[in-house]
Order: sequence, then C-alpha cells, then structure tokens
Amino acid sequence: MATEETKRYMELQMQELKEACAATEEENPTPKKKNNNNNKNAEIAKLYEDAAEYEEDLKGFEAELEIVKTNSFADIPKLLVENFSSDERDYVQEIKNLLELTWKNYVQEQKPDAQEQLKIIQLTELSDLINTLAQAYPDDEGDFETKIKDILITRWETLIAIKKEHIKEEIAEIKIMGLKPNYVQRIYKQFHGIE
Repeated sequence: MATEETKRYMELQMQELKEACAATEEENPTPKKKNNNNNKNAEIAKLYEDAAEYEEDLKGFEAELEIVKTNSFADIPKLLVENFSSDERDYVQEIKNLLELTWKNYVQEQKPDAQEQLKIIQLTELSDLINTLAQAYPDDEGDFETKIKDILITRWETLIAIKKEHIKEEIAEIKIMGLKPNYVQRIYKQFHGIE
C-alpha cells in the first residue's frame, strides 16, 4: 500500500512538473533558429545575379525570334515594338542597321546589284522595303522576303547562342567556388521573392 501511495504521489508530482514546464514554455518560448541567414543568403544570391540577368535576356531573345520566324517581314518591326515596348531598344532602327551592314558587306564582296540595293534599303521604310526591292529587281533570283528574314533569324540565333554561352560561364564560376548552381539559383529566387 505504501508503494501505491508513493507511486500515486510521484505521478501527481510529475503531472505538476509537466504543467509547470508547459506554462513556462508558453510564457517564454525558446527562440527558434532561423533557417534564413540573410547575410549569407545575400552573398549567395549575388553570385547568381549575372546568370539571372542573362536568363531573362535569353527569354526575351527567344520570344523575339519566335516573332521573326512566324510573321512576314513587314509586320516584324511593328510586332516587336508592340510586344516589347518596355524595352529600351529601337527595333526599327536596329533592323535597318542590320540590313545596311549586311548589304555593305555584300558591296565589299562585289555581289551584283548590291550597291543599288543598299541605296534602296537606306532610303525606304521597312514596311515598304520588300515591295520596293522586288519592283526594282524583278529578275532577281532570290526572294527578298526570305533573304531578309534569314538575315534576321541568323542574328537572333546568334544573340541567343551568346547569352547561352554567358550563362554557361556564370554557372562554371559558381561551380569553381564549390557551390551547386541549382542551390545558388534557389537561394537567389528565395532571396528576391521569385516563385
């Protein structure tokens, strides 16, 4: 009997002790350790900033290339401006410069009619360029629409290849530092509140 009383007494003490500990925890909760060490994450996120910028540029170039591939030349400048108006680029001037440089190269290579075609390119609005060239050179072997679109496609594919190479270089630098690129990318996204 004495053992049962002792046992019962110990159970009551244990119950009181548990209640006292629970009350203390409610009053003074232990501070929880933060998983997010802001200074360390900021440093890690900074490692991915250039790669993230290149990835954003790459997405833009891929979207622009899709417009170039799927539309007629006369519509391309207008569609680029409409879809990417927030960009600080002048697509009309950019395309005009590209065509002028390409035809100047043709002049240096002494391709037939290149000098006259260059003058037409310099003096004609992009929206009328294909018709003007076709009227001036009806016997030309090639289709001006196809030639010019091929020039634009090649340029955008080159821009995409350059951005992909830049991303690879940034990833290689992260690997050289002994970090996993996916981890650094995840920390970058968490730090900047992306996704």
